[in-house]
Amino acid sequence: MRRLSILAACLVALGLLPSVAQAAPTRYEAENATCDGTIDSNHAGFSGTGFCNATNAVGGFAQWTVTAASAGTATIGIRYANGSTANRPADISVNGAVVQAASAFNPTGAWTTWVTKTLTAPVNAGSNTIRVAGTTANGPANLDFVDFEVGAPPATNEYQAENCVITSGVVESNHAGFTGTGFVNYDNAVGSAVACAVTQTGSVTLTLRYANGTTTNRPLSVNGVTVNFPGTGAWTTWAEVNVSVTLSAGATVRASATTAAGGPNLDRIRVSTGGQPPGTTPVAINGQLHVCGTKLCNRFNQPIQLRGMSTHGLQWYYQCLNAASLDALANDWNADIIRISMYIQEDGYETDPRLFTDRVHNLIEQATARGMYALVDWHMLDPGDPNFNLARARTFFTEIANRHKDKVNVLYEVANEPNGVSWATIRNYHNQIITVIRAEDPDSVILLGTRAWSSLGVSDGATETEIINNPVSASNVMYTFHFYAASHGAEYLNALSRAADQIPMFVTEFGTQTFTGDGGNDFTRSQQYLDLMASKKIGWTSWNYSDDMRSGAAFTQGTCPGGPFAGTGRLKPAGVWVRDRIRSADNFPTG
Repeated sequence: MRRLSILAACLVALGLLPSVAQAAPTRYEAENATCDGTIDSNHAGFSGTGFCNATNAVGGFAQWTVTAASAGTATIGIRYANGSTANRPADISVNGAVVQAASAFNPTGAWTTWVTKTLTAPVNAGSNTIRVAGTTANGPANLDFVDFEVGAPPATNEYQAENCVITSGVVESNHAGFTGTGFVNYDNAVGSAVACAVTQTGSVTLTLRYANGTTTNRPLSVNGVTVNFPGTGAWTTWAEVNVSVTLSAGATVRASATTAAGGPNLDRIRVSTGGQPPGTTPVAINGQLHVCGTKLCNRFNQPIQLRGMSTHGLQWYYQCLNAASLDALANDWNADIIRISMYIQEDGYETDPRLFTDRVHNLIEQATARGMYALVDWHMLDPGDPNFNLARARTFFTEIANRHKDKVNVLYEVANEPNGVSWATIRNYHNQIITVIRAEDPDSVILLGTRAWSSLGVSDGATETEIINNPVSASNVMYTFHFYAASHGAEYLNALSRAADQIPMFVTEFGTQTFTGDGGNDFTRSQQYLDLMASKKIGWTSWNYSDDMRSGAAFTQGTCPGGPFAGTGRLKPAGVWVRDRIRSADNFPTG
C-alpha cells in the first residue's frame, strides 16, 4: 500500500491523475467585519491588512457576517492576541444567541503572538453573524480573523429489507409505495425478524420505513430498544420512525416482533452517523403544516402529532436557551417543536419590545437550524382580556409574520390564557389578529386561546360547546387547551376528548403538577392525558424547559447556562418523565 501511495503521488505531480481537493474553512478578516474600536496594524503577525482593537469596555466587540451553504454545525476558529497578563473573557454569539458565555481569551505572552480559539455552533443556511463581545472593562483581546466551516452532513447508508436476513417472513410487492424491489411481510408471530449487516459503528440513528394497515400497534425490538409502529391508515401508506442505538464493529441491525401479531411491513432501514440524518428532522419530513378536518396535517395531507417543550418566560430564563440546550432538545430529547413563551407583562415585552422581539426572532432561527417547529406564544395572562394588549399584538405579529413568512416551520399562538372575559370577547380579538397575520403569512397555522385559562371554559363552569357553536370564522386555525394533571381531573380530560372530535385542538401547555407548576407529580393522570392525545393525534408542548425552582421545570436549579443538558443527570422527575415520552418514535406518514 505504501508503494501505491507513492506512485499515486507521482502521477498526480505529473498531471496523470487528478488531485483531490481538501476542504478548507473560509476566512473572514476582522478589517472587513464590524469593529466598535479601530482597525490597527501596529502588532506584527496578523493576517490580512489589520486586526480589530475593540473598545476597552464591557460590550466592546467585533462582529462578522459569514455564509453557510447549508444549515448544520459549524467549526469556528477565532484568532486573537492578548499581550496583557490577564484573561479578557468575551461572550461569543452566533445569530444573537450566546454559544459561549464569558469564554476565556487568555494571555498569549505578547501582542505579536497570535493563537486560535476553536468552537462549534449550529448555523443556518445562508447569512449568519458571529460576535465576540468583551465582558469586562478591558474589552476583548485583539481579534484578527474568523475561520468558518460547516461540517459535512451525516454519513448515511440505506439497507433494503428484502436484501437482509429474514426470519419468519416473506418478501412481497403487492402494496404500492415501497422502495427497492419489495418489502418484508413479517409472519404473525413473536420473534419474526429482519436482520441487516451494516458498516457503521458507534452512535447512530436508525430510520425504519414501514406500513401498518391495521389499527393496532405492531411494536418491534430494534437492537433491544422497543419501538412502536402504529397504524398508518393503509398498507399503501408508508411512514418512518427514528431510534438511536449504539453499534459495535460487525454488528447487525435486528428488528424483531414482540407480539403475536408480528411486525409491520418493513420497507428499508437507513443508518446515519453524525447526528440527525438528512431529511429526517420533523420539519424536513412534514414540511408546511395545515389543518385538515379536526387534525394537524403534514405536506402529505396526513394527520400528525407534534410533541415538544415550552420555554419559560424569556425575561427570566433566556439563558436556558443556548446552543447546547437547544441541541439537546432537538437531538437528545428528539423534540418536534419548541414553544417560545414571550410574556407581555411581568417584566416582559411591554418593557422592551425591541429586545423581546429580537429574542423571538433568534429562537425561531435556532429552531429552524435544528429542524424543529417553532410555536410563537404571545404569553398574555394578567390582564386576562387579550384586547388589553391588542395594539402591541398587532405590532409584534406584523413583524414576526413578515420576517418568517417564507419558513414552513412557524406556528402562531396569539393568546396564551384568556381569563375573566367571555368567549365572544376572546373571539373578537382572535378575528382581528388573524387578519394581521394573514396579511403577511397566508399559510401558517394559527392557534387560538380559549376561555378560562385555555380550559375550553371548563374552569369557569362552561363547556367546549360555546366554541363549537360559535367558532372563529377562519381557516387553518386550531384551539388551545392547557391542563395540569394534579389539578385538572376527569372533567377536563373528558372535555378535551369531546372537543377534539369536533374542532382542531392543540395542547400548548401542560404539567404533571398542580396549576401552579409546582407540587407533587401526578404521572398516572398525566399518562391518561398523553394516551388520549396520542389516540386523537393532538399535538402538545410541556411546561417548561428551564431550571426554575418549581417541580414543573425540566432541569435542576443551576443547570443553566452551563448544562449539561443531554441525558438525565440534571433533570427533575418531571423532566425525566416527559423526556422519555418525547423521545419515543414519531409516526409521520409520508404517503
